[in-house]
Amino acid sequence: MQLIDIGANLTHDSFDRDRDAVLQRAREAGVTAMVVTGASREHSPLALELAQRHPGFLYATAGVHPHHAVEYTEECDAEMRALLAHPEVVAVGECGLDYFRDFSPRPAQRRAFERQLQIAADLADAGNPKPLFLHQRDAHADFLAVMKQFEGRIGAAVVHCFTGTREEMFDYLDRDWYIGITGWLCDERRGAHLRELVKHIPAERLMIETDAPYLLPRTLKPMPKDRRNEPMFLAHIVEELARDRGEDVATSAAITTAAARAFFRLPG
Repeated sequence: MQLIDIGANLTHDSFDRDRDAVLQRAREAGVTAMVVTGASREHSPLALELAQRHPGFLYATAGVHPHHAVEYTEECDAEMRALLAHPEVVAVGECGLDYFRDFSPRPAQRRAFERQLQIAADLADAGNPKPLFLHQRDAHADFLAVMKQFEGRIGAAVVHCFTGTREEMFDYLDRDWYIGITGWLCDERRGAHLRELVKHIPAERLMIETDAPYLLPRTLKPMPKDRRNEPMFLAHIVEELARDRGEDVATSAAITTAAARAFFRLPG
């Protein structure tokens, strides 16, 4: 079984003590590639550094999460553009809108989102298109409105860590966007609705991720004592996903891996 984790926050300080061991455990669990999420001015360069230290196994994104939107200055924009010139950086983002926590003012979130979509459009115009790694929480209408401004100018997009409604999911699928499924699927308190929804995601649009160290699957037995999620648990997520889709695990692993390779243009 070969798996690709499309979203792991491996620059998080909880991994500082044992990052190499975390990577080794992921390999042993069947994870053959990971995309390290860059979500701020501080962590996007660190994601690139990690990818450069582990060629062919780790890749990176470069972006500014809506929580950090207030840091999106002209200098930040130039930094993101420089990072995205590197081949190891395979997507623009994590970017989008988050009205659930509002850690940055909503106007600042929309401006930062638009600036990063402009980077994606400029890369496409320059003949070096890179897909979008998107975040949306409790901001669906504004999220679609901002994306519509760039319709026809940007390429592929994945709504990562999807936790939304049936209507939201089909709005994304109708636009040919991809869906990223995490261990939220395993949360009987908040993610039970996903058990039914994942059946309706076309195989070529479905990808999986841990969002480690966050979103430890609640159905995992035994639970790690520190409650830290890590990429090796992607194998557990794909097992749950396969059960909900009525597929064997090998099929779910194969389709999500194929979708991730195509989306991020990763080597076979």
